[in-house]
Amino acid sequence: MTSRIAMVAGEPSGDLLAGRIIAGLRHHDATLSYEGIGGPHMQSQGMELRHPMAALTVFGYIDAFRQMPRLLHTYRDVKAHWRANKPDVFVGIDAPDFNLRLEQQLRDVGVPTVHFVGPSIWAWRYERIHKIKTAVSHMLVLFPFEEEIYRKEGIPVTYVGHPLAGAIPMVPDRAAARARLGIDPDVPVLAILPGSRSSEIRILAPRFLQAAQILQRRDPRLQCIVPMVNAERRAEFEDLLKQYPVKGLRCIASDDVQPPAVGQAPPVAWTAMEASTAVLAASGTATLEAALFKRPLVISYVLSPWMRRIMSWKSGQERPYVPWIGLPNVLARDFVVPELLQEDANPEKLAEATWRALTDTAHAADVQARFTDMHHTLLRDTPALAAQAIMEVARGSS
Repeated sequence: MTSRIAMVAGEPSGDLLAGRIIAGLRHHDATLSYEGIGGPHMQSQGMELRHPMAALTVFGYIDAFRQMPRLLHTYRDVKAHWRANKPDVFVGIDAPDFNLRLEQQLRDVGVPTVHFVGPSIWAWRYERIHKIKTAVSHMLVLFPFEEEIYRKEGIPVTYVGHPLAGAIPMVPDRAAARARLGIDPDVPVLAILPGSRSSEIRILAPRFLQAAQILQRRDPRLQCIVPMVNAERRAEFEDLLKQYPVKGLRCIASDDVQPPAVGQAPPVAWTAMEASTAVLAASGTATLEAALFKRPLVISYVLSPWMRRIMSWKSGQERPYVPWIGLPNVLARDFVVPELLQEDANPEKLAEATWRALTDTAHAADVQARFTDMHHTLLRDTPALAAQAIMEVARGSS
C-alpha cells in the first residue's frame, strides 16, 4: 500500500523548501504520494493540490483579518479531510498560526506530525513552546541554536541547516553579476531592498532613497539597484522615486537581468546583492541572503504605531527577548552589522552607516570572514536530512 504524506506550505519560500524536501523523500521511497496545500514547486514534484498556496497567503495582520473567512474555510476542509483519511505523516512548513493548530488536531487522532521552520520563540512568545510540545511529533529547524531550545524542552528535533546556504555560492562572483546587469565593474554599487510588502515600501523606501541621495552627494559615482518582488511593488516604489529622485537608480525585475550562460537564473534580488559593494535592507530573509553573499550591510526596520500596538498585543511584549532583529546578527549573537530601527532609521543615520559599509575595507573583510563561517555552519544537505527525519516519524521511530 502506498504511503501518503500530507503537506501544507503557505508562502513561496515554504513552497520552495517543500519542493526540495519532496525531492529528498523520493530518494527514500519513489512510491510515496503527496497531497495538501502548496505551490508550483510542490506540484512539480508530484503533489496533488487540495488547495493552492494562495488560499493561505496573507500580507501582515490586517490582511489576515480580511482573509479570515477564506482561511477558516480552508482550515476546516483539510482538518476534516485528514482526520477522516489519515495520512502516514503530516508535514507543516512554516505558517505556524495555521499549521500548529492543524498539527494539534491531527496528532489528537493519531497522525504523526512534523513541523519544518520553527517559529521565532527565541525572540517572541516563548510560551508557544507548550503548544508545539503537544502538537508536533518532531521539529526540523534551520538554525543550530534552535536545536538546544527544543531539546531542553523534551521535543524531538533535528537541525537540518538552511536551504539558502546550499543555493547561494560560497564564493560569489561579483564581476559576473555586474556583467549580467550591465554595470561597470569598478564603481561602488548599493543594493537597496526596502521589503516586499506595501507597508514596508511606504514606510522604508522614502528613508532609503533620501539616504541614497546623501551618499551620492558624497560619491557621485555610486550606483543604486533596487530589485522588486512584483509589478505592484515596483509601481509603488517608482511613485516614491519621483518624490525622492536618485540619479541613475535602477529598479529591476527578472526581465532586466541577462540570464546566466548555464543553469537556472537566480532570483533578481540575489543578482543585485551579488553585484553590490554593500546592501541596505529591510529586516527579513533578505538580510540572511546578503550575509550568505558576504556583503557588508545595514539592516533597518520601522513599524507604524498601529503595527507596534498589534504586535505588542499579540505577543505581550514590547521588545524581542534578544537584542538583535536581523538574522545575521541573531546567528552571530553579535552586532556584526548595524541595525537602525524606528527613530534611528532616519536618512542621515542610514547614510552614515551605509557609507561605512561601502568604503571601510577593513570592516568589509571582517564581515566577509564572519559571514563565511556562518555559511559553513548553515550548509547541510537539508533535503536529505529533512526527508530522513520525516520517514522515521512516519515509520514510528520518533
